[in-house]
Amino acid sequence: MNRGLLAFLPLLVLALTAGAAETPDLRTGVFKPPRPAPDFSLRGSDDSELKLSRYRGKVVALGFGYASCPDVCPATLFFLAQAKEKLGAAGKDFQVIYVTVDPERDTPERLRKFLAAYDPTFVGATGAPGQLADVRKAYGIQISTQVPSEGNPSVYYVHHSSFVYLIDRGGNLRAMMPFGVSVDDIAHDVKALLSP
Repeated sequence: MNRGLLAFLPLLVLALTAGAAETPDLRTGVFKPPRPAPDFSLRGSDDSELKLSRYRGKVVALGFGYASCPDVCPATLFFLAQAKEKLGAAGKDFQVIYVTVDPERDTPERLRKFLAAYDPTFVGATGAPGQLADVRKAYGIQISTQVPSEGNPSVYYVHHSSFVYLIDRGGNLRAMMPFGVSVDDIAHDVKALLSP
């Protein structure tokens, strides 16, 4: 019986090592098991139809925000741009998609200019309020609008969920990064998902 156990141990170690190689060690909130990211069809900041499935083969960072956001969105996009820069040549296979939570103000052109300030390859998405509500629901994004005390209806803030999803090359949700995650951790997780 002991000889049989000793003969089995190398096979067990090999199986565990193979399993570990298939599951990268991510530093942010991990989806276990991974599950398909809900696809959507919106209007891209490049004026084309934007489908999440169009980016299969790349690692996608999917975030939600708006161009008038005073703090969280600029910080998130800055960190994503810095992480992409750290990836070097591998960054060509990393795509940031930013879905607006403010379709009244965020036209495709406005989103394009806003995102280009961080990285010209970042793509924004907008659409009809109902379409965007469906996408937010699919990803668990909460929003609420607040008009400042001066009561000017053209000036308002949209409070929104601020995490970013990481979607692997096959279109599966792999991680959910909270606001404030470091550039190094973002780059680490994207690099792990980019690895063959």
